[in-house]
Amino acid sequence: MYVPKVYQSPDTEAVRLIRAYPLALLLSNGPAAPFATHLPVIFPPAAEPEAIESLSGVTLYGHLNRANPHWEALYEGQHATLVFQGANAYVSAAVYEKTPAAPTWNFATTHVHGRIHPMPDRQDALDVVQWTVAAFEAEHGLGWDPGPSLDYFDQIVDGVGAFRFTVDSVDTMLKLSQEQADRTRDKVAAHFAARPAGLCQEVGHLMRTAAPTATTGE
Repeated sequence: MYVPKVYQSPDTEAVRLIRAYPLALLLSNGPAAPFATHLPVIFPPAAEPEAIESLSGVTLYGHLNRANPHWEALYEGQHATLVFQGANAYVSAAVYEKTPAAPTWNFATTHVHGRIHPMPDRQDALDVVQWTVAAFEAEHGLGWDPGPSLDYFDQIVDGVGAFRFTVDSVDTMLKLSQEQADRTRDKVAAHFAARPAGLCQEVGHLMRTAAPTATTGE
């Protein structure tokens, strides 16, 4: 992914994005054309993501439906990419209150490049499913206890294809109006903060907490 220098971000921001938006797009080559599958991705259960400064060498886990032809096309050591799309929103040029101006789209995304390691063993798939539930209930859920449903998990796990993903490199792009002057960026962030709850507010929060302050002045 091409990332202009002003939008480049450290792996710590990538970790935050992966945890907040763990539904990834897995991209890998197939025999005739590339495959693309949306699927959940987690860090290992014993990991402390908040302490990760570099994702290189880190292991991630994911799973998909075995009926998906993408699963059959995966092989040991295959190079692949996981795309995590974060908050994004349209920036109307009217917010800048100056002319000339051009509208744009602010967004956060990270592309994680690495190697796939399919886990065909049934118990491995069951472990990954349970780890995924535990991670998502802790981060995004209501604290649901899967214990009473483990027998059901055991019934459906034969349809699950699990994999490990070893990270080689990461491209993270936080395009949050860094190219604009401080005062203009503040206008954009304030505009998003004033919008109803949703992606706009999330982008505004990112602009306040993640993006470096512009240095162009005004």
